[in-house]
Amino acid sequence: MTVLAFTILLLLGAYTAGLLGSLTGLGGGVVLIPLLTLVFGVDIHYAIGAALVASIATSSGSAVAYVRDGIANIRVGMFLEIATTAGAVLGAFLAIYTPTNTVAITFGVVLIFSALMSFRKKVPHIETSGSPLANKLRLNGSYPVDGNEVAYSVKNVMGGFSIMSIAGILSGLLGIGSGALKVLAMDVAMHLPFKVSTTTSNFMIGVTAAASAVVYFQRGYIDPGIALPVVLGVLGGAFTGAKILVKANTNSLRTLFGVVILFLALQMIYNGWNGKFK
Repeated sequence: MTVLAFTILLLLGAYTAGLLGSLTGLGGGVVLIPLLTLVFGVDIHYAIGAALVASIATSSGSAVAYVRDGIANIRVGMFLEIATTAGAVLGAFLAIYTPTNTVAITFGVVLIFSALMSFRKKVPHIETSGSPLANKLRLNGSYPVDGNEVAYSVKNVMGGFSIMSIAGILSGLLGIGSGALKVLAMDVAMHLPFKVSTTTSNFMIGVTAAASAVVYFQRGYIDPGIALPVVLGVLGGAFTGAKILVKANTNSLRTLFGVVILFLALQMIYNGWNGKFK
């Protein structure tokens, strides 16, 4: 295969990954890394490096809109970034020394968890007051709903902080945003409204990925020939997905996502278990 043909196919594959990631809300990394490793035969470390660069680009672009609209909670995001950034650096170092087959199996398990989380019923939280620590850190906030500001309070701050540490480690180890774990921390543990937790998670993903990407860059695992078409393709797919999402049937999207992710997860686990990653 020529370099041009490889680049075009990689661009189209990354576009598909960005499209599916945008439609499901979990980012393109969950599709991109299996695509690069299983289809294109890219070393998993280089695949993770490219996925991290793509995460920085997509998160930075969408986060601007969420912050401008007043949906994302910046104070919560910056506080939790302490946990995710530290975890991401640790995860990136672990990835360098962890056998690639172990990384692949772990990736498959996380994919299955992410798929299960996508089917979780979203229950609105109604809180009258925040926890003492949330009040002290001024983490409580409000977000716009139909032209009105709806106030919310934050609970279980340290519980969310602990889950975010794990999310950061997985992000650095696997090169994905760990959006499922971040939403679990903010939505389930801290009782943030789902819209706030998802947008704040998106705001955080770029910072977490940047911390991990530094380690991968220093180790030479970010190849411009792979990263550039991946970033362009994922950005294009994410933009298209955002347009489709407005009119799409969410139930159909969840079903599609579940089938695709389950297939990719089983493939990663199977190949990792049989030592097919080098």
